[in-house]
Amino acid sequence: METLVHTSHCNIAGEEYEVFIFRRADGSHVAKTIFTPSDVIINDGASLEEVLARHQRLLPLAVNSRELLHAARRSS
Repeated sequence: METLVHTSHCNIAGEEYEVFIFRRADGSHVAKTIFTPSDVIINDGASLEEVLARHQRLLPLAVNSRELLHAARRSS
């Protein structure tokens, strides 16, 4: 079971992305950003601070990779 403990927003290239932080039963944390119900970025960490920092560092890479994929699909 996961319990929502924190929400924040991350601005990437002028777009706002919502970040949800959950605490698991074992005390670890998970950060999630939901693009669609079947496309979710997830990062794990021992603490809220650790997982939030990791998620904020990796989310721009995930957003960029999706933009590149969409561009490639449009050009083919």
